[in-house]
Amino acid sequence: MYFKTIIQGRLEFGTQKSYDKVTKMFLQRQETYYKTDMIFKFEDIFHEEDLSLEIPRYVGQITEKAFRATVGLLEYCSQFAVAGSIRAWMINEGEIMHFVTLEPESDKGVVQSFVKGRKLVKVKGKEEEAIDALSKAIEKYDRHAQAYERRAKVNFRLNNYHDALRDYNKCINTDPTIPTAYYGRAKIHMLREEWEIAIENLDESIKKSIALQTLYWKSRRLKSECHIKLKEWQKAAFDLKLFTNRKFAEDDPNKYWLRWAYYHYGIVLLELEDFQEALKAFDKAADLPEVNDGVSEVDILTFRGIAKQKTGKSGYVKDIKEAAAKGGKRAKSMLKNIQK
Repeated sequence: MYFKTIIQGRLEFGTQKSYDKVTKMFLQRQETYYKTDMIFKFEDIFHEEDLSLEIPRYVGQITEKAFRATVGLLEYCSQFAVAGSIRAWMINEGEIMHFVTLEPESDKGVVQSFVKGRKLVKVKGKEEEAIDALSKAIEKYDRHAQAYERRAKVNFRLNNYHDALRDYNKCINTDPTIPTAYYGRAKIHMLREEWEIAIENLDESIKKSIALQTLYWKSRRLKSECHIKLKEWQKAAFDLKLFTNRKFAEDDPNKYWLRWAYYHYGIVLLELEDFQEALKAFDKAADLPEVNDGVSEVDILTFRGIAKQKTGKSGYVKDIKEAAAKGGKRAKSMLKNIQK
């Protein structure tokens, strides 16, 4: 059987000696063990000019045997690298059969510094130690895209946005296949209210991730927010329709934002004068539990009342009254006009 497969990423070998070793090994093993199963040709993925192995994005239908052979050989290659990451998915009917991340795990100093920093990034209160470890990895190999991306994430958490943007730029300039770097850079541009630039980065994050990843949907949601800021209602509706139609797993953080998405989808549909669908969106937002997503129950009630009024549905006065009773200023103003 053949299954959809996606493979992308880049490995950096750092020195001519390491590059010569890995290429010799690759050619020997491909000829001896993987002659018919390895899906990449040597000349298509190895680049001597910058001592790297790069797979911008491969999408194809292959057998499980070929997937395992290809991943096995690429994993062996990764142990000669000083930096980089390759991600591979095998998918069957929308479900992930196999997912692997291949990264260097050797005892080289640059690798160990990065591994230490990567672990510290996840520990609250260890931000300065994480930056120190990641900086050491970069000092040892200044083309370490993953170290730049992780350091940028920590700098963003510390509100060091200038340093974070610098590191995201360096990451992307070194390895343009890393979607989290575009996502992080987009968030900085959103803080600066540079909505068009943020959208460009979120588009790249979406293109370089897949719909089975959490990051893909986080990027879709943020992109819809940027389109709303620019009053690009049709584009916002496109992203929000996709997001609200998605069935998220219980442990997927995107599920937390469904209420936000339904509410804003309703707002966008009102702007597009699709009042029936707007009402459905507000109903779904109202049915979800209240969370700290920046959307109040008052807002949902107010705009649901407006949607009901626009569609000629009964009950809109009740929603407006309830919103006014909960302190909604707009609802109070609307109620005065209704009662005149």
